[in-house]
Amino acid sequence: MKFKEIIKGTAIKLGDNIDTDAIIPSKYLVSISPRELGKHAFEGVDPTLPNKIREGDILVAGRNFGCGSSREHAVLAITGAGIKAVIAESFARIFYRNAINRGLLVIEIPGIKDEVKEGDIITINLGESTVTLPTGKKLKFKQFPIEIMKIMKAGGLLEYLKEEKRKH
Repeated sequence: MKFKEIIKGTAIKLGDNIDTDAIIPSKYLVSISPRELGKHAFEGVDPTLPNKIREGDILVAGRNFGCGSSREHAVLAITGAGIKAVIAESFARIFYRNAINRGLLVIEIPGIKDEVKEGDIITINLGESTVTLPTGKKLKFKQFPIEIMKIMKAGGLLEYLKEEKRKH
């Protein structure tokens, strides 16, 4: 999934310690189709949540998002559900890297959970490294290293490597 410099979406709020089993329950791991996995994204948090997620939504979570097993299916389920970005106070290390490798935008902003309300329209500006809230307040996040931005803009590590191979 390639993404733009500016991403606008509706916030879906989640709590702390959302693990990969809650993101995509193990009974669905027989599929590797992002679209199929996306139909069941976050059933482990709330069985009605998959029906509430809309294309272009942005997840806002607390601490330690993506903890638990290192299953890549969790990222596939999120992208398959149409979610464009995850903003959390912190991420589990392996989930964070899996997200980058798959081209899912993941942003850390301490305190974000208290700043955003469910349903808020928020705007991510990658060029400015900011998230703008409906009140106009801008929250800064750490700018991504150039190589990570190249991977994410290409749509993930595999697409980035294909582009690099074509250049040489």
